[in-house]
Formats: sequence, structure tokens, C-alpha cells
Amino acid sequence: MTRARAAGLLLGFAVDRALGDPRRGHPVAGFGRVAGRLETLGWADSRGRGAAYTLLLVGSVTGLGALAERRTRDVAGASGEVALVALATWAVLGGRSLDREAAAVQRLLAGDDLPAARRRLTHLVGRRTDDLSADDVARAVVESVAENTSDAVVAPLVWGALAGVPGLVGYRAANTLDAMVGHRSPRHERFGWASARLDDGLNLPGARLSALLAAAAAPLVDGAPRDALRAWRRDAGAHPSPNAGPVEAAFAGALGVRLGGRTVYGAPGAERVEDRPVLGDGRPVAAGDVARARRLAAYVGTGAVLVAAATALSVRR
Repeated sequence: MTRARAAGLLLGFAVDRALGDPRRGHPVAGFGRVAGRLETLGWADSRGRGAAYTLLLVGSVTGLGALAERRTRDVAGASGEVALVALATWAVLGGRSLDREAAAVQRLLAGDDLPAARRRLTHLVGRRTDDLSADDVARAVVESVAENTSDAVVAPLVWGALAGVPGLVGYRAANTLDAMVGHRSPRHERFGWASARLDDGLNLPGARLSALLAAAAAPLVDGAPRDALRAWRRDAGAHPSPNAGPVEAAFAGALGVRLGGRTVYGAPGAERVEDRPVLGDGRPVAAGDVARARRLAAYVGTGAVLVAAATALSVRR
């Protein structure tokens, strides 16, 4: 029943906002361990081998999700389906945990503990943080909050609305593989190609919805929708990611700040520097903008679950 799917999405979202990720036994972490072992066994510098790896893992998880949903519906009816969709939604969403990490960095910046803020930032980003200024740390947090609100909240809700439990768990499996093997390193340039492309495709609708919701919520963080839409239209295409670009640009415009710029990855002596395009035409990010970005992300997440519930009610099985 589409009503059960909609109710499960709303309930799972509420549980994530209240509790966040479980401290132990997280199913996504368990999937990551399995994927890591399979990579060790099956790795080859080959796109074909990487595509088979991706298909096996994402296909298996999606199939199990479909089987569990059908079995639960047959045995426990609508109430059982609500519970299963809610459980799957809670398991795949990461909104509360993302907000906790951003809030932790915010507190350290407010207490002028820049070394600790740099260390805590590593929980959110993969870039080098040891030489960042306080404003650079704040910019990194805002960028991470924007991108991960789309990846860890909006996109899974979109696929949950369209495809129920298989959509939720299949999306999270693909997104996890992208984080593990989808980056451009010598080992994963070819092997991780399929995972990266699949994740890009699955994130397309969620990223656009995130950007639209950020523009709509801009007045709630003292911004203007037209600024968010203008930054999205003008700047997003220059970003190397087809999905992070629209979301980060819309957040920049909604908050009235500039994102992007020089970003360094890798350890000293093995640095990789990326000069990211500037997104937005406002002032540079300051530490106080982290709280505004967190509020904007919360509004985007709430809007997304309402859209997802409405979509689920309109989808025919």
C-alpha cells in the first residue's frame, strides 16, 4: 500500500532526527565490511571487473530488500510494511549524524579551539585540514553539510518514495560503494568507474530536489530564493560533480556566501590540489554560518520527506 510506504518514510525520518545512527551494529557498516572483503578478493585494474563487483553487491542488496518487503506485506500486512519501511529509512538516512558532526565543529570554532576543530572536521571531509584557518574550516563544514544533505537525506528519500525498501537499501549500497571505490586513485580509477557512475545517476533527482528546497527555504535563513536559483543556474555547471554542484551552489546563494576555492587532498609530500570554482557571489564563509547551514539543511530534509511522502501516495505498485 502506498499509504504504508508514505507512513514508513515519515516515521523513519522522525526516528533518524531523534536518534541518529546506532552506535554499534549499523547495517551500512556491515555492508561496507562485506564490500571491502569482496574488493580484496576480486579486484583487478578493469572496468568490467568493477562493474561486476558493483552489480553483485547493489543487485543483491536491492533484491533482498524487495524480498523482505514482499514477505512482510504478505505476512504482517500494512502495519508490518510501515515498520519495515521505517526501519530501512532510519538505517539509510544520515541527517542527524551529519548535523551532530557539524555542530561539534561549530562548538569548537566558537570556543576558539582551532586545532580541535581541524581534527573534528576530518569526520566530515576527506581533504587536508591541518593548515586550515577558522574560516576555511567553516567553509568546509558548509560544503559538506550541503552535499551530504543531498546524498544522505534527500536522495534516499526520493528512491524510497519511488521504489520502497528496495529503493532505499539499493541507493545506500550504491552510495557506499562510491565512497569506498568511486574516487580517482590509481587503484580505483578503472575498478571504481561503474560505482561512481551509478552513484552519479542515482543522485541526479535528489540533488535537484535539494537545490530547489534550499532555494525555497532561503528566507528562513535570511536569504533570498532568487539568489539561490541564480547561483545554481550560473555556477553549478563549473563544479566537477554533476550533483554536488547544484546543491552547493544553491546553499551558497541561499546563505549569501561564497563556496569553493582551493582544496588540498593527501598527506604532506603527496598533495593533490583542486581549485574548485567559486559558487555564489556573497561574502566569504565565517564560523557563524555553520549554524545557518545546519538550519537550512534541516529545512531541506523536512521538505524532502514531505515531498517523498506525497510522491509515495501517488505511485502505483
